[in-house]
Amino acid sequence: MSTRAIAALSLLALASCDAAAPDSGFPDAKRDVAPIVSDRFSTEDARDRAGEAEEVMRLAGIQPGMSVADIGAGEGYYTVRLSPLVGAKGRVLAQDIVPETRDRLAQRVQREGLDNVTVRLGRPADPLLPPNSFDRIFMVHMYHEVTQPYEFLWHLRDGLKPHGLVIVVDADRPVRRHGMPPAELRCELAALGLEEVSFQPMEGLEAYFSAFRIAKPKPSAKDIKPCRDGKTA
Repeated sequence: MSTRAIAALSLLALASCDAAAPDSGFPDAKRDVAPIVSDRFSTEDARDRAGEAEEVMRLAGIQPGMSVADIGAGEGYYTVRLSPLVGAKGRVLAQDIVPETRDRLAQRVQREGLDNVTVRLGRPADPLLPPNSFDRIFMVHMYHEVTQPYEFLWHLRDGLKPHGLVIVVDADRPVRRHGMPPAELRCELAALGLEEVSFQPMEGLEAYFSAFRIAKPKPSAKDIKPCRDGKTA
């Protein structure tokens, strides 16, 4: 059986599991959700010329020896740039929910000899992160595509170390235009006990940088208060 056929079957199996799963009890997103249109946000050369990754990793305080997760890694723009920064004693977990994208990224990691990088397949509502493992968890130009944000964040925050940070890079425009208004982002993460500790518009990139830490205990699914228009509904 071809790799493409195996990937297609994997997607069907994952969809079947999600469809058959009982009601999780998590609230639905009370906003638009942008479709996944591509695993490439922009050309890597253009992003490098704008200094995107360099600025984001500086603001995130990436240091040698850190453990970081790149969620929705796509073709690995951040993955391959985080790898040398964390060094041989650090590690990078690159995750995506599309099997074919995951496979292409794994091939790139192997081709470039990035021994401190692991590539894994996640689920739409659960990034499947090992608990208490990461100094930084990156979500770059992807959070607006998360179909079940409250369940997704409920699982994601478990992956942070006690003083770890969730790093979000997105555009300040409506979700339907592949952005995430900062007020909406803050409200949704606050619903899971995550507090914004840094916010920085990124000039020339039509994007902003935001960092969150765990500030409150994780609520149960039924106690999560969903947001609407940046405020608790």
